[in-house]
This record gives sequence, structure tokens and C-alpha cells, in this order.
Amino acid sequence: MPKFNAESFSDFVASRRTTRDFLPTPVPQELIDTLLTDAMTAPSWSNTRPYLVATAQGEVRDRISKEFLARWEQASKALGGGFLAKAKLFVTRYGLPTSDYKVNRVYPKVLQPRSARVGAELYALLGIDRKDQKARQAQWARNYEFFGAPVSFFIFTHSGLGEYSVSDAGLFMQNLMLSAHAHGLGTCAQGASAVWADAVRKEFEVPEGYKLLCGIALGYPSDHKVNGFNADRLPISDIKLKNK
Repeated sequence: MPKFNAESFSDFVASRRTTRDFLPTPVPQELIDTLLTDAMTAPSWSNTRPYLVATAQGEVRDRISKEFLARWEQASKALGGGFLAKAKLFVTRYGLPTSDYKVNRVYPKVLQPRSARVGAELYALLGIDRKDQKARQAQWARNYEFFGAPVSFFIFTHSGLGEYSVSDAGLFMQNLMLSAHAHGLGTCAQGASAVWADAVRKEFEVPEGYKLLCGIALGYPSDHKVNGFNADRLPISDIKLKNK
């Protein structure tokens, strides 16, 4: 096993942050393959590797982004409009989720404060008022531009292993994101990229039984202030169970 400094490792993993603004600089294919190779060293349930990865770049990436933005425009109009706007959305169905997994989950009450805090702090950094729905929707639309990233991964998991596929995919994703960080790249795990799974399937040959879990935006971070955002890291006392 290669030697490493444990303290340096702790500093390294603590320094990883979600990137929400990318440079348009292309990522070399050789480097993308290196990240995926590193990701594959993650442990897996009986070594089944029940996940697949679609890599969107160039024209494919742009087509998916364009379709996502068009659907988000229709959905956001309905959300901010009256009865007729909402009725149109349900009649045309263009903009309604086509996700493989349920994406409109309500956070359990015990977890809501954490979500509310990170949202409030991020939007405050960006100068977006809580009541400014137009600005909030515009910021959310950035998800569908992949925050400017030139690469978007789409992670599919096999439905046959259920939650174990998702667990394996999470391990794979963490390795990928840490490898990207080590190579000077930024990443953003995006649940928003799974809202319209059919738009992604249109671009790739996805075998039967695989469901779109999420996306990961990849690229070189810009110097935008949003990339300096530090989300609250919970103390381990908040997650450690006590003995009975």
C-alpha cells in the first residue's frame, strides 16, 4: 500500500467543496478516463458494480442542457402562474418530471433545519432575497446549464439491487469527486439532472433495468464567489448514536 500522510488526507477531503460556477475550458478525455478509473476502485456489493455512467460533452451536453432549460421554463411558469398556467402544464405534460426515482420528496422535519440553513446561507451569499422568486428561479435554472461545466456525468443504477445499487453508486461518485479534486477540477452532484430522465435516455443507449439516479457536473472552477461557499459541516456528535 502506498504511504500517505493521514493528516494531509484529512485536510484534503475537508477542502473539497461543491462547485457552482465553471470555466468553459474542456476537460481532456484522458483525464476523464483517469477519474472514472479511480472511481472504480470503490467497494461494491459482491463486486457487482450495478451502475453505468453516461458522459455528456460538446453537442450532446448542449442538447441536453437546452432541453432541460426549455422544460424548466414551462415548469417555472406554471409554478409562478395561476390556475390556467398550471392546467396547461398538466395538459401538455411538457415540463412535468419524468424521473426514474421520486424527486419531489418532502424532507423529514428532523432534517429540514439543515436544508433550510444551507439554502438561506447560499442565497444570502449570492444576494438573492428569499421573496425574490424570479431571482431564485433563475439561480435554479443554472442547474440545467450544469453551472457552465463542459462535462456532465449521468449516473444510472440497476433496479434489480434496489438500495444496494444506490449505495454502490454513492461510493463510486465519492471516489470520482475526490479524484477530480486531486486533479484541480470541481464537481457538483446534481439531483436536478434526474428530473427529466427521458431527455438523457434520448442521447445514450441505456440498457433495460437501469434508472437515472443523478448527474455530476465536472470542470475547472471559476473564481466566482459562489465557489468559496462553505456549507456547514456537522460535528460528529450529531450523527453518533448513543448506547441504550
